[in-house]
Amino acid sequence: METQIKEETKELEKLYAETLHKIERGGITQGKIISVKNDVVVVDVGYKSEGVIPIAEFTEDELSGLKEGDNVEVFVERINDQEGVVILSRDRASRIRTWEMLTEAYSNNIRVNGTVVEKTKGGFFVDIKGIKTFLPFSQVDIKMVKDMDSYIGQNITVKILKMTPSKGYFNNQSSVIVSRRAVLEEDRHVKKQETLKFLKEGALLKGIVKNITDYGVFVDLGGIDGLLHISDISWRRVNHPSEFFSIGDEKEFIVLKYDEGTEKITLGYKQKMPDPWISAEEKYKPGMKIKGRVVNITDYGVFVEIEEGLEGLVHISELDWSPRPKHPSKYVSIGDEIEAVVISVNKEERKLSLTIRQLKPRPWDIVGQNYKVGQKIIGKVKTITDFGVFIRLPEGVDGLIHISDLSWTRHIKHPSEVLKKGQKVEAIILSLEPDKERMALGIKQLTPDPWQSEIPARFRLGDEYKGKVLRITDFGIFVELEGGVEGLVYSSEVNTSSEIKEGDEIWVRIIKMNTEERKIGLSMKNIKAATSSE
Repeated sequence: METQIKEETKELEKLYAETLHKIERGGITQGKIISVKNDVVVVDVGYKSEGVIPIAEFTEDELSGLKEGDNVEVFVERINDQEGVVILSRDRASRIRTWEMLTEAYSNNIRVNGTVVEKTKGGFFVDIKGIKTFLPFSQVDIKMVKDMDSYIGQNITVKILKMTPSKGYFNNQSSVIVSRRAVLEEDRHVKKQETLKFLKEGALLKGIVKNITDYGVFVDLGGIDGLLHISDISWRRVNHPSEFFSIGDEKEFIVLKYDEGTEKITLGYKQKMPDPWISAEEKYKPGMKIKGRVVNITDYGVFVEIEEGLEGLVHISELDWSPRPKHPSKYVSIGDEIEAVVISVNKEERKLSLTIRQLKPRPWDIVGQNYKVGQKIIGKVKTITDFGVFIRLPEGVDGLIHISDLSWTRHIKHPSEVLKKGQKVEAIILSLEPDKERMALGIKQLTPDPWQSEIPARFRLGDEYKGKVLRITDFGIFVELEGGVEGLVYSSEVNTSSEIKEGDEIWVRIIKMNTEERKIGLSMKNIKAATSSE
């Protein structure tokens, strides 16, 4: 009986020993939670003594969720058989497992995930399951990053560039350097290889706008970039690419050129639509009225968009019937919807000429209807030339008063002797040719021609008069007689006994009268009035 009891005891001891795990300091083992106390969490690790984890290793949320029987992996910090307790650490076990995972990831070039937790000198700290790794600024992205702070708090995928030690164990002196850029470059390379399968001239590819400049748009086609020049954005006028695109836009583009050697890709966007100039000559005929929007104003005219990508020019001369139109900005503003008439279309030169003035009544047609020869008009002196004066009528047209039609009697060297610019004058229409845009005016015709009867009746051959010297020339002296009538003292009839100056009053005698040529010949010799006065 005693022998049987001893054997049963040995059997029980053997069975108990088999149920105990091999627990060693510095090892990792599995345990089950027995209870949660004020300062520790009690864990059964299959050892003769219970294990405890400091309660500080758990968050409040974790503690509230713990229950008896939950499995937990722990690191054996210390075994105290005398006190019957095993000191455990869940955090250290987790970090060691993470280090093992990182070591494997480093050895096999595998990606890992982490959270950017802090910015430091030269980079960020990235937390990967409790281990703080270093991400240099240069390894954050492929492109330049403007706002580094925006990465804090982000979950990112990285690859391990360097580990110290590269394998073996984890301690406080261990370090890990990671790179997000390596992940992006790897992804870009994979995308590039896929894109290259479809990349050829004429291909339609989807892309994402990654950068916008004054001269064009850079598009990520999937691992490889293409340039969309500003001239290939739209058939219409493009002042800046940002009018059509924003960074991050996903659009479809057409490959215009692809150089495999340099991997330079030229993209098109407008080429997805037909060139409007191809059908311009068929759609728009001379004389056709069209509507459009003013898109640009220059010193020489106005550009009008009549459909997307098709612009016409209203030259400054076609804005108004005025001989000298104002600046185009005085007639229209950018964005105005206007009506115009087609003058001509040239699709080869991509030119469309328009007119606005032909929609308005032609001033010369109005003048032709409202005026006739012999009619009096009132206007202002617009321009003075050597040969005459242009008078602006209210309708905006100019009539010419020739220098010979300024006076019946005066010999006028220059019209400015009689009229000034801006002066309001009355005149008579001498001739009118609206088709040729010509009108001749006269001022002297406002009064009867004195050479018909008045002058012949007043001035006779042999009569002597006192007159005022107007001009002295090589061929004689012009003298103003009474009533503003002029005569010429021939050089052979000048009395040279005394010096004569302009403005002097002298006695003269009429020696010639030609009413047809409107000329009076004078002499200073043999003057009776001068002799008698002496």
